[in-house]
Amino acid sequence: MSKLKSILKVIIPLLLGVVLVWYSLSQISISKLIQYFKNANYFWIVTGIICGVLSHLSRAHRWLFMAEPLGYKPKLVNSIMSVYSAYLINLTIPRAGEVARASILTNYEGIQFEKGFGTIVAERVADTIMLFLIIGLALVLEFDFIYSFFANKFNSSTLIFGALILLGLAVLIYLFIIRSSSKIALKIKEFIGGLVEGVLSIFKMKKKWPFILHTIFIWVMYLSMFYITTFALPEIANIPLAAILIGFILASFSIAATNGGIGSFPEAIVIAFSLFSVAEDPSRAFGWIMWSTQTIIIIILGGFSLIYLPIYNRKKVGI
Repeated sequence: MSKLKSILKVIIPLLLGVVLVWYSLSQISISKLIQYFKNANYFWIVTGIICGVLSHLSRAHRWLFMAEPLGYKPKLVNSIMSVYSAYLINLTIPRAGEVARASILTNYEGIQFEKGFGTIVAERVADTIMLFLIIGLALVLEFDFIYSFFANKFNSSTLIFGALILLGLAVLIYLFIIRSSSKIALKIKEFIGGLVEGVLSIFKMKKKWPFILHTIFIWVMYLSMFYITTFALPEIANIPLAAILIGFILASFSIAATNGGIGSFPEAIVIAFSLFSVAEDPSRAFGWIMWSTQTIIIIILGGFSLIYLPIYNRKKVGI
């Protein structure tokens, strides 16, 4: 049963990705999509790529602060190559990159696998918190837009009734999680406990402020990468901040839905931008341009990292 579950975890995202790629390309002709690629302003695309690379370098450097309290002083080069290798492997098998990254650090830095993997999980906790903060920021900054959007769709009594239902559901879910011993409740409790533990562990770190600053920088670069790339297409160059934030949030979640966001990333952009009456074709083209350029960089640098890791470390030990 567990073997079947493991196989399904690999196959389902792949199948979903294939279906979404088919659907996405059925909504826009290949020739039209190619034309968008040809007409795009590559100055902004390259600038966005640079932001993405800077975020990955910062991620690799941030991890050094987590390894130090464990008694290790890994090389920054190995940390960088492990990050890119993990991203590449995640394109093939969902979430396998984290395991591969911990294995790379074990092989080339002598870091105990469990400890290395634990630091990578803690990193993910910090990233999850940042994503929630961005969602909160979007809700605060764009409250008027969100309220107007729902007010135009529903009357005030329906909104109040819906809010009360959501509040009631939230209370019921909270009570279920607190009192239940079911697998779902235990997993949710474990997830929340992990978030709390992760936050506390960050503030116990010797170099907590550099870690926090790197975390903020990583996500500023992610947002900048998304925002800057919108200038590549004139049709979406002047979309509002709300569209940027909502598009970024949906795109971030879409990456977890399929392998590296294949198929799901462009469609998440279409859904987000359609809320602001942006035409589907340029929205979809933007999604494919952004996803493909970032993926190409991951394939190139990730592939190079996997090849060069043993060569670099062989030279270091003088073999």
